[in-house]
Amino acid sequence: MFKYAAIALTILLAAPHAGAVEFKSFDKDQHSQTVTECDRVAAHPDDPLRVVRGVETRAMDLPAAIAACRRDLAQDPNNPRLRYQLARALTYAGEVNEALPFIESSAAQKYPQSLFVTGYLYLSGAYQSPKDVCRAAELIYESAIYGRHAGQLGYPAYVLDGSFAPCKTPQDKATLRVLVEQAKKAKLDYYPSVLADVLLRELR
Repeated sequence: MFKYAAIALTILLAAPHAGAVEFKSFDKDQHSQTVTECDRVAAHPDDPLRVVRGVETRAMDLPAAIAACRRDLAQDPNNPRLRYQLARALTYAGEVNEALPFIESSAAQKYPQSLFVTGYLYLSGAYQSPKDVCRAAELIYESAIYGRHAGQLGYPAYVLDGSFAPCKTPQDKATLRVLVEQAKKAKLDYYPSVLADVLLRELR
């Protein structure tokens, strides 16, 4: 009897604890923070690691953005911010198949905006991107781990509505609460703050 109790205790101690989330930081200083023309014409206003104010979608000059980002990326080919911005311009121009390798490579470098946006594309199929729900779950969850507030609020919302039900990413309520509470530590705008409060009520 004691033998089985010891085995059970060992399994319990080895199992990951629900709600145990290890948040990480993207080290932006590994890459150039010098403002480029690509930044000026293609940065997203919601990208937390942008180096300029950003350009709204409807205000972008897509041919100019694509050309500028191709030039600047050729000079700094390992910069995940520039890869994301080129992918953004290509996607809006209807060239999502060409955009995906750039944004995927940026996501592979753990650039938070790319993690979230790539996940959103695979979840929604927006801009005729291929749909892959569980790949979306992995990317959006990872964006939350790397501090993207859209991921910290969006991932729990998608879990609660059943979007990620077939996937293996963490979906227990304790973990979801930790993500939302992490987002609330920041100075959220009004609507994200309201969403955070709604999510926490549902998760209690």
